[in-house]
Formats: sequence, structure tokens, C-alpha cells
Amino acid sequence: MDSTVASTGTEGKTWGGGNKPLNASYGKMMMWFFIVSDALTFSGFLAAYGFSRFKFIKEWPIADEVFTHVPFLHGQELPMIYVAFMTFILIMSSVTMVLAVDAGHHMNKAKVTLYMFLTIIGGLIFVGSQAWEWATFIQGDYGAVQTNGGNILQFGEYVTVDGKEKFKRISIDEFAVTEAGVRAQHERKNGLWFVTEESLPPYSVNEIYNGLAANENILVRTQIINEEGEKTVLSREESLKQIKENGKLVVKGANLKVNEYGTSLFADFFFFITGFHGFHVFSGVVINIIIFFNVILGTYERRGSYEMVEKVGLYWHFVDLVWVFVFTFFYLV
Repeated sequence: MDSTVASTGTEGKTWGGGNKPLNASYGKMMMWFFIVSDALTFSGFLAAYGFSRFKFIKEWPIADEVFTHVPFLHGQELPMIYVAFMTFILIMSSVTMVLAVDAGHHMNKAKVTLYMFLTIIGGLIFVGSQAWEWATFIQGDYGAVQTNGGNILQFGEYVTVDGKEKFKRISIDEFAVTEAGVRAQHERKNGLWFVTEESLPPYSVNEIYNGLAANENILVRTQIINEEGEKTVLSREESLKQIKENGKLVVKGANLKVNEYGTSLFADFFFFITGFHGFHVFSGVVINIIIFFNVILGTYERRGSYEMVEKVGLYWHFVDLVWVFVFTFFYLV
């Protein structure tokens, strides 16, 4: 009986398809596996955000009222301008990364060095901008009063702009009547040695009420969105009643417990998702710096391939793409 075995040309290879499935190296394949798994993680986070927002659709903060800050232009409300700038910088860093990868294909060390440097600068600007945005979000602008039910009451007055009446927010610092010696913050030195207290709110509810009562033009605005897509403004009588009977805590800024802009879930998701993405960008910048110095030292020139630049480029493009979805969910929708 003939026992001849035909040769398939795949002997000694990892699998029948060869060592390079899809004609990609092991390193590229592993990067793609990471990107797919990380994409699923971000998808889960954004889906959770979407479900939560849908549940509280009538109470969700309006992005145009939250993200209005621009560095060195304090006091001016410029909705979405700085966020658009951050997005533009990150997208342009993807362009420079593409150019770096292309230069690597042509073994052009000088251009790879230049475009990698520009990519790093773009990443640093974005991370710094995001840190500044966090700090501004945490600090807050106007302040508000949290009710017993956890809702937020904001303050403002009607002004005429271009012949139209518009509700303009007012900071609690402008009208609150300070009462000296109402209470002191508990510290270990003046109480139980093993107990400390968090920092006191800027004002008490009573100080806010007294200031509101003394300024007849100021009204209270709830976090509930009306049919016109704007926050509901209460009458003068109802404003005083809500603060007097339902006011619990004066808040300013946002953290994981309170949020002057509206429901606290918004702040929770904002810190978690943008922070998670910011960590990815920061990690990408660190990796890019390592690759950048390897390029300068001629490591990939000696290897005869700039594939490492291409692999880190895949990660960088993924981070940029994720930001497009984060930007859409948080700032545009």
C-alpha cells in the first residue's frame, strides 16, 4: 500500500494559514486584539451612560451651559469652543501620526522624528487641556442648592438680549448674606481626636435664603427640562418656598457626591469616562516618547523596519476614534 504523504508547504509553521494571518505580524495582531477588547470596554461605558441619560432625560445637564470655559477668557461664556479646540488638536495629532508611519515606510528617519515629535506635542496639549477642564468643572461657576430629594436648584434673573428675554445665571457669591459665627468646622483638635469633618460648604442654606429674599429680581431654576428644552424657572413665591422648605445643602462645583449643574450621575460618568480616556491618551504619549527616542537613536533604522511606529500608530488612532464618540455623547447629543 502506498503511504506517500503529500507536502503542503506549511510544515513547521504555526498553523495551516502560516505565521502571518492577514499578512500581519504577531505584534500587529496583538495590538488589534487589544484594540478590539478595549473598544468593547468603552462601548460598555458609553452604553451605560446612554441608558442613564435616557432614564433621567428631563434632568440631565445641558452641555452648552456646562462647558463654556476658555483659558484666559474668564467670565465669558463660549459654549463648546475649547472642547472643539481640544478635539481639533487630537485629530491633527492623528494626521501627524499617519505622516510618521508613511515616512517610516520610506525609511525617512528625519520625517519620522519630526512627525512623532508633533504627535507628542498634540497629545500633551490634549491631556493638559483635559486636566484644566476637570479643574474648572470641579471648581464650578455659580453654585446651587441641593434639595432633600437630591435635586439641584440654580439661581438667575431674566435679562433682555437682542430684544428677547433670557434667563441669566447668577453666582451665589453675588447675593448670599453671610452670617458670622453660625458654625465651625469640626477638627480633631476641637472635638473627638479620631474624627474629622469634610470642608464646609461656602454658605448655609439660610444665608442663601436671606440673600434671595433681599433681591426681588432673583429666581430659582430647577434641573427639570421643559418642553422648550430649557430648565424650568420657578415663580418668585415658589422660589422662596423651595429654598426655605426643601433646601438641604449649598454646593459649588462638581464631584462624585454633588453636582451644581444637575444630577450627580452626570459628574460620575464625566469623571470616569473622560478620565479613562485621558489615561489612554497619557499612556499613548508616554509610549510615543519612548518610540521617539528609539527613532532618534536609530534603533528602527538598524532593524530595517519602522513597524513599531506603525503599531503605536494603531493605538493612537484608536484613542482618537474613541474621543470622537466620547465627544459626541457628552458634548453634542
